[in-house]
Amino acid sequence: MDHISPVLWQFLDKWLTHFSLFPPEASKIAPESDALYFFMVLVSLVGLTIVVLLVVAFSILYNKKRHPQAVQIEGSTLLEATWTIIPLGLFLIMFVWGALLYFRIYTPPANAMNIYVVGKQWMWKIEHPGGQHEINMLHVPTGQAIQLTIISQDVFHSFSIPAFRVKREAIPGRYTTVWFEATTPGTYHLFCTQYCGTNHSQMIGDVIVMTPEDFKKWLESSTSGNSLAQDGERLFASLSCNACHNAQPDARGPGLVGVYGAQLTLATGETVTADDAYLRQAILDPAQHITQGYTPIMPTYQGQISEDGVIALVEYIKNLHTDYRLQETLNTTQLPPNNEVKAPAPGQQPAAQKEVKP
Repeated sequence: MDHISPVLWQFLDKWLTHFSLFPPEASKIAPESDALYFFMVLVSLVGLTIVVLLVVAFSILYNKKRHPQAVQIEGSTLLEATWTIIPLGLFLIMFVWGALLYFRIYTPPANAMNIYVVGKQWMWKIEHPGGQHEINMLHVPTGQAIQLTIISQDVFHSFSIPAFRVKREAIPGRYTTVWFEATTPGTYHLFCTQYCGTNHSQMIGDVIVMTPEDFKKWLESSTSGNSLAQDGERLFASLSCNACHNAQPDARGPGLVGVYGAQLTLATGETVTADDAYLRQAILDPAQHITQGYTPIMPTYQGQISEDGVIALVEYIKNLHTDYRLQETLNTTQLPPNNEVKAPAPGQQPAAQKEVKP
């Protein structure tokens, strides 16, 4: 808020925060978002003031006592052009300003740390790449761009952190992303802002912003022992995915090494990018994503693998830069006892009514 007096802004910030009328600015994008918001409020107040003053003035100047006989008043092209062009210009400024801000909020930088968020009635499940798992809690460092990859496991939710000016829908069956960079250590509110059922009001949590040093200590003390990629590797072997995707010359499935981010040609001739959304759909609905040169023999895992399991598989594939890990999975036959699952044969449907979790 460089364009506002520091003393005035400090007073407004503390007053609004103290009375819970306005959340604190705790991310890099928050001041820019607030600047647009206050500009829109200012334009609205100025417009309201002008309209009220004109109504009052015309009521006094042109009342029936002063003008008992109606007088025809001809229009003014200049006046009409003025009250048309000025509001149009202001609206265009707000539109362009808002569009630029929107694209910045929803276009994460290349070096952003990716964290997965799964919405479920009625809680938020947070999955860190290093294997840290949280419920209704999100730990992040300051000075680091954080990308959230969000999905819902049941109904529509909306992931909102008011102090960061961040809100993004959690949609069943589809990944959505948003990013932020926290600036001030502290604890901030996390809400679901989409009515999602009877306990919607209880779907709340906290975002803990830490210094980079404290965050590193938290990561080391909170790890489950396996990263998401390692969980995905074990699930990959358990489901016998390596029977077809094994990087061998006679493999029945396309190679997965370095596939993330690559351009793939499908059997239909369509070219697609192998991003998170594509990999998820290829796992759950493979018949819709047949790679050119291969036959549709892969079974569907729709309803058989939880969203957490899909995230682990996607993270494993994203980190496949050589075929070494693929070859290692050929010697891995099962998950730990609490995650056992019977692997389907190629071309056969998985056993029903069993949900696989990493």
